[in-house]
Amino acid sequence: MEEQNYYATPPQASGKAIAAMVLGILSIIFIFFPFLGFILGIIGIILATKAFKQIRDQKLGGRGLAIAGLITGIIGTFFTGILTVVMILPIFISNSY
Repeated sequence: MEEQNYYATPPQASGKAIAAMVLGILSIIFIFFPFLGFILGIIGIILATKAFKQIRDQKLGGRGLAIAGLITGIIGTFFTGILTVVMILPIFISNSY
């Protein structure tokens, strides 16, 4: 007698959503590296927005990963931008006198 599988398999997660989350986390880790964290965050944000469209169109899973990638990308980009300005601003102020 054959056993029946009563559990539905979860949909495959979007690769773009996974990449967005990884890059968002890396952008937070590299906050103190002025341009690296900023670039990783921007790429994470772009991938997260593309992942939302892919998830909607192809009925894939990974919406939570895309949300996490978007949020961590925004946080990493924001704080990297602020720290870059804080580190560069004294150079311009000291050169103006």
